[in-house]
Amino acid sequence: MRKRSKKQIAILVLKIFVVFIVICIISFFAFRNMLLQKAIAKVSDKMQREYSSRFTVKEAAFKGFSGIELKEIALVPKNADTLLHVQEIRTSVNFMRLLTGDVQLGTLEMKNGFVQLVKNKNGKNFDAFIKKDKKEKEAEEESGETNYAERAYNILNKALNLVPTDMKLENLTLRLDDMGRTISLNLQQMRLADEQLESTIGVKADSISQTWKVKGMADPRGKIADLKFFNADTSRIEVPYLNERYGLRSGFDSIHLNVENIDMDGDELHVDGFASIGNFMVNNPKIAEKDVVIDKARFDYHLLFGPDFVSVDSTSTVQLNKIKFNPYARYSVAGDTIYELKAKIPKMQAQDFITSLPKGLFTNFEGMEAEGTFSYDLKFLYNKNKPNALVFDSNLKKDGLKILKYGAADLAKLNGSFTYRAIDNGRAQRPVIVGPANPYFTPLADISPYLQKAVLTSEDPSYFRHRGFITEAFRQSIIKNIKTKKFARGASTISMQLVKNVFLTRQKTLSRKLEEILLTYILENNGISSKARMLEVYFNVIEWGPDVYGIGEAADYYFDKHPSQLSLDECVFLASIVPRPKAFMWQFDNEGHLKGYAVKHNKFIKDIMLRRGLLVPEDTIAQTGSVNITGRGRSRIRLKEIPLYENDSIDLDEFFFNVSKRAF
Repeated sequence: MRKRSKKQIAILVLKIFVVFIVICIISFFAFRNMLLQKAIAKVSDKMQREYSSRFTVKEAAFKGFSGIELKEIALVPKNADTLLHVQEIRTSVNFMRLLTGDVQLGTLEMKNGFVQLVKNKNGKNFDAFIKKDKKEKEAEEESGETNYAERAYNILNKALNLVPTDMKLENLTLRLDDMGRTISLNLQQMRLADEQLESTIGVKADSISQTWKVKGMADPRGKIADLKFFNADTSRIEVPYLNERYGLRSGFDSIHLNVENIDMDGDELHVDGFASIGNFMVNNPKIAEKDVVIDKARFDYHLLFGPDFVSVDSTSTVQLNKIKFNPYARYSVAGDTIYELKAKIPKMQAQDFITSLPKGLFTNFEGMEAEGTFSYDLKFLYNKNKPNALVFDSNLKKDGLKILKYGAADLAKLNGSFTYRAIDNGRAQRPVIVGPANPYFTPLADISPYLQKAVLTSEDPSYFRHRGFITEAFRQSIIKNIKTKKFARGASTISMQLVKNVFLTRQKTLSRKLEEILLTYILENNGISSKARMLEVYFNVIEWGPDVYGIGEAADYYFDKHPSQLSLDECVFLASIVPRPKAFMWQFDNEGHLKGYAVKHNKFIKDIMLRRGLLVPEDTIAQTGSVNITGRGRSRIRLKEIPLYENDSIDLDEFFFNVSKRAF
């Protein structure tokens, strides 16, 4: 027998392969509906087993070569409201990709369906699915094997493959019922064809009825998109639910979202594009008293995902009106868990900065005029395993910066007489003249040096050395707040307290705190008022007790004395009540004597003053740590004492003494 040639062998192998493929295709078409039913049964079993939910499909069949038609699809959690129901779905899949296990939709038609998320007294109809996700996330964190780049790329790939190149959706609704607070987002129609997307969404909530539009280019296979989101009648879009749930009103004219690149380069995933929003508004009592409005905001982003990090690259740019800066943020788990943040504002005109501040957030800056330029750099680094090594560095460089005209907060008024009215619980208190016309006004030279030193020791030891802020205090404050996972420690200087008292309200809002920081910087760094004058005003305006303002009133209210006549113990006592002046009476027992913890605290302050050379031993002669309230304030001490905590067995003396020590 002659040996077969290589060519004959190759032809034979090819014929066998073709026959095999034909047999596979015939088998697939013969058994595909059976396989489809098995796949649905597998999903149904998983929903029942892992999520205690019933998944059903009334009809399911292949149509044509790669089409699939499903009818009456439902997902119902056990003893809960239906989570999902769709009347009809028609789709086609990429057959070759399907053979490799990669599902990619070609076309999709879906109509008459809803997803509803319900939370009521019986629980949540979506709770089982959230809990499962949390468990998976915790397992990944414990294993420490998460590859952020691969995970992000796989998620994006799968998500984009499920977005068809030809899509038609009709009458699909997302319903939300949160303890009676209801929202309905009805996708009236969405069409994607020839890479052009257009949709109409009807929105209804307790106080909102609008029609939203989405238009633009979307190419899920090319991983690019350029979409605009706006209201059909050109009015501002109102964001539903937030007001009813959190008391936060928010809205905007339009959003522009662009994705221009999603690319895996080596072991790093790069995602590039931009997002912009116009006429963004937010209103919440914890943010500001008024609507906060940003006319234009844009974020040109360059996101990086590596095996052990996620970052916003420094080539990214954020623009708020005319303010433009480069942010850098990085979360890394390579060895230690590290959070890093940097922000750089390149040299810009001071006036452009002022006019670009969000309206309603900086009301005291409205109308302010300035000249000159400045640049700013911020660096923050936190190592979760080394919290005390936290890095916080804030640096502002100015060139010819000068305030030409003040806004509502006229900082220059500190240099002359003015009328001060404290704001308490939103109400203006009685007027207090800060100047010689007030018989209680006390020049700094007439205030006991003991009191000046005691207050500075308690409130701001480096007052005469800093320029409004203490970087180390901010750093320690951040460390403390991160460790306790709450705002447990502030870092206010006397300069900041002065600005807050004289120019701002006492409301605990983001607006007030931001204005306090900016006004303090301007006051301290532009030679507007001397340190001595600022301290003098501080002593004459701060609250020292119930309706007691200024040290002149305080010395008379507690001791029937002039501020220059106060003893060391009396000065230390007055310094101790500055943080909580209206609660001074709880430091005394029914006989009018200072309680043990208060005596310990005052001795602690005096010891610090001695160590720092602010006192000499002779100053403490005959100073026992106790004080005798002889002024009008004694009437409050004689009231029947109400315990701070009922049925509380804690040693309050030891508790308050330890608190005071931790403050230093």
